[in-house]
Amino acid sequence: MRTDVPVSRQWRATVAAAQAGDRRALDELVEGWLPLVYNVVGRALNGHADVDDVVQETMLRAVDNLAALRDPDSFRSWLVAIAMRQIRDRARRRQDRKLDEAVPDGTADFAELTVLRLQLEGQRREVAEAVRWLDAEDRQLVSLWWLEVSGELTRRELAAAVGISRQHAAVRVQRMKERLETSRGIVRALDGACPELRELTARWDGRPDSVWRKRLARHIRGCGYCGGTRGAVVPAERLLAGIALVPVPAGFALSLALGGKTAVAATVATSAGWPAKVLGALAKPAVAVTAGATIVAGGAYVVAGPPHDPAPRTAVSPTAAVSRALPRAPESTPSPSSSSSSPSASPSASAGAPAYGSVVDAADAAPDPEAKPGALPHRPEGGITSSGGAHAVLNHRGDSVTLSGQGYVLVRWQISPQYRAGSLVMPSWTGLKGKIFHVASGGGRRMDDRVSTTDTSATGMGSSSTGYAVLPAGAQQMWQNEYYYVDGSVTFTVNERGADYGVSVFPSSWDAVQKDVLYGPPQGAIRYGLVRDDGTDATAVPQYVTRSVPADAATVAQRSRV
Repeated sequence: MRTDVPVSRQWRATVAAAQAGDRRALDELVEGWLPLVYNVVGRALNGHADVDDVVQETMLRAVDNLAALRDPDSFRSWLVAIAMRQIRDRARRRQDRKLDEAVPDGTADFAELTVLRLQLEGQRREVAEAVRWLDAEDRQLVSLWWLEVSGELTRRELAAAVGISRQHAAVRVQRMKERLETSRGIVRALDGACPELRELTARWDGRPDSVWRKRLARHIRGCGYCGGTRGAVVPAERLLAGIALVPVPAGFALSLALGGKTAVAATVATSAGWPAKVLGALAKPAVAVTAGATIVAGGAYVVAGPPHDPAPRTAVSPTAAVSRALPRAPESTPSPSSSSSSPSASPSASAGAPAYGSVVDAADAAPDPEAKPGALPHRPEGGITSSGGAHAVLNHRGDSVTLSGQGYVLVRWQISPQYRAGSLVMPSWTGLKGKIFHVASGGGRRMDDRVSTTDTSATGMGSSSTGYAVLPAGAQQMWQNEYYYVDGSVTFTVNERGADYGVSVFPSSWDAVQKDVLYGPPQGAIRYGLVRDDGTDATAVPQYVTRSVPADAATVAQRSRV
């Protein structure tokens, strides 16, 4: 877990520019940090209808008071503190009015959104659903703690947001964790209730609250069946490590009026919600000057501004993932290991300095779990701009994101054989201008590593009960996190046609890659990461990469040469 991570240099510069009146920099802050605020507020209020209003008020207050922020490095903790104040203010207002806190019928609460959008299963799903059973004060704290253990916040920022010392925060967090574990036991018991528990809950309306939490917890403590864990229970912090932010949902609209000086509007829209004619009109400079708009449509950000505005700034994601892995199963048997898993070189690479693209990724064996990776060369970082924003989530065939600039990129895998197993059609990199290298693999595990303490057949690729996602012959087995270095521009496309899978694509940084690959078994990972970069053009290029732009990205050859 990270203990003290300042805002990155890129975001420090963006904050300073926004304070100086750069409207595009302000757009970037709103766009880049909206997911973090949405997750804090959404989890604290469990997806209540007031979430949109509280997020909007938080961002409005942050923009209005940005000039008063003395230290750009403290922007993240300052922003989260504003969000927590708005949450508490909203709680006081609702207490005075004695309004119902329940989510309207037919509306997914934040626990359900977390499970569905992040495709959580097993004990991770159990933790997400257990949050429903916490009181409002505990939910506020868990909204911050969840981000702390997933690497998005530090303990210092958590304490500052709550307005207490780090020592007091440690006590509060420990008490909250105890209640969370009790709530996990309730979720687990309700999944396979004994006859007595079914009789007890016959009078329950299905809404979690503190009264029923106490009743159910009392039953579980005295019931040999419901109180049995029926398997090893993994601590919640180890389950949440490395979980991504819940994406801001389609249809969420944010509009900030800035004292008549300018306006920033960020709208996550579907193509059905924004007709092409409207988008085209709004993207025209004359209209955009009036609207001052940043519009999201069809996965591509259109930043509209006056013709004389400076070019859009580039910034590394504020929440670039320094991923953690699932806990290592005690009985886990590692994949076939080797001390070296360097990509294979083609014959042309053996004579003299290999030309760029002559070395292509090839199938390799997993390194020994305890083998620490070699040094990661530090390539120049000018910043990566993503057409999908700071967190591009690609879940369907044809979803794509274009990456431009100079820097590191994270592709995070999510295989879903429970929905559809079978042959997996790999994603592709097309329209390459410049260079792309496969520099490292991380996330604490390869996707074919075992991930369950109870099901010995279960790996990240599936299980005997659900079936497996099967790679094409000769394809390299992906890890949870795959890192690439882009110097130029390239488009990444999901070609899902067989097995169900999704990926998240994040602009990242050398620091994030370094921390990820060094996260190993002593910290709870299955294995250390793997450095593939040697700092030269001999570093492998990914499979399925091409400079051409085929009509069907799924037709890119496995060992396309660039």
